Amino acid sequence: MHTPQHPREPEGPEPSAMDAVRLRRLNRWQAEDLREDLADLYVESSRSSPGEEFNGREAFLHRLAGDVQLPGFDMLVAEAEALTGCAYGAPVARDGSWWQGFDGALPQNLEQLTASGHVFAITETVVHPHGQARRLARRLQERLLADHHASLGVTLVDRSDGPVRAALTDWGWQDAGEIHRQPPGPTALRVMVLPLGGRTAEHPDGLAHDARTQRPE
Repeated sequence: MHTPQHPREPEGPEPSAMDAVRLRRLNRWQAEDLREDLADLYVESSRSSPGEEFNGREAFLHRLAGDVQLPGFDMLVAEAEALTGCAYGAPVARDGSWWQGFDGALPQNLEQLTASGHVFAITETVVHPHGQARRLARRLQERLLADHHASLGVTLVDRSDGPVRAALTDWGWQDAGEIHRQPPGPTALRVMVLPLGGRTAEHPDGLAHDARTQRPE
């Protein structure tokens, strides 16, 4: 998993920026064909200095090459006159292996949702920097989760990346705890979850299976 990008955004709204944007799904082969364009988009969206751009681009391509091999991999791209954003990921396996390295006991509701096949992991979100970038990023994430009938979205964020965590929190994501992964990426990450189930007295956090998001067996 990798921290979703938090693009630089210029001041001022751009009301027309979203009007011409269309979303398109790509399978793993289509994503591989578009890999160079996606890497260019990553460089445009990242906050890296000019000297770090090459390494960042190569690291993105390396992650993408691994992610497209995940079972159930799916990508959404946003296009206007050119590629302007993407979000991708894969369903979380029901065996709970995705949660290995979680700090402490895994909450029962997360364990149950995982076992029932209703959790989708968004591994990366990349959006071209413009006034509606955050709105487009959220639209991509929510559409990707809806397409997979997920009751819960999960993503991992470097615990030192406060701006990304703050942006996700603004969109309704919740901090579910810390998880530890093996290098080469960050080893200590925060787990962010986006509940899509209805909020009830029994589940005020929305972390319950919603029958409307049933993922086919």
